[in-house]
Amino acid sequence: MQRRQFHHATAGTLASALLLPLLAAIPRPAQALSLADLSRADAASGVKAALGQGAQVAVALLGRPDGFLGNPQVRIGLPGYLDDAAKVMKSLGQGRRVDELVTAINRAAEAAVPLGKDLLVRAVQNMTVVDAKNILTGGSTSVTAFFAEKTRAPLSERFRPVVHQSIEKVGLAQKYNAFAGKAASFGLLRPEDADLGQYVTGKTLDGLYFMIGEEERRIRQNPAGAGSAIVRKVFGVLK
Repeated sequence: MQRRQFHHATAGTLASALLLPLLAAIPRPAQALSLADLSRADAASGVKAALGQGAQVAVALLGRPDGFLGNPQVRIGLPGYLDDAAKVMKSLGQGRRVDELVTAINRAAEAAVPLGKDLLVRAVQNMTVVDAKNILTGGSTSVTAFFAEKTRAPLSERFRPVVHQSIEKVGLAQKYNAFAGKAASFGLLRPEDADLGQYVTGKTLDGLYFMIGEEERRIRQNPAGAGSAIVRKVFGVLK
């Protein structure tokens, strides 16, 4: 009886001795990181990588034929009251002229966007830890707000000559300015929209920031699909 008990005890000890190292060697699921677990350096690097990627994707998508004109989300139409007037013009058989102007507006935007790539990249590179934190924990407009604050003024200066050059090729540009100026004087149009070049430049920037924000939103929704390991790590904690 004692011999049998000793045999069972020995077998149990031997099994434990064999199994414990094996169990210890089995990888355990990693505990999910939280936002608090990220270092300031990692958080900043992840946001910079994501926004740098977003800026380059946005420029590539918009700075090509039909980048604006073929995308309903950023396609530039005539502002407010003039858009209603354009519908009337179309009903009177003047649709071709309206379409020419709208096409020229969007072609101008498509031509201008690639010129802003270096300024966007520089803004990302110069981003502070505070900027990164605000974007990482901010709402859906945090990316747009960051780029607008850092790049809107210099990009406007760079885009406007290209926009003006593009729209001056179309005779309707002068007619737009004359008609829009009257509309603005009656309070039917914002003063900044009464100048075609200024209006198109502003809408070009709006579309550019929107597309960068869309790319950043895509990364937030699916960080596992991001190309960079640091992006996956940082944005993965937000899931």
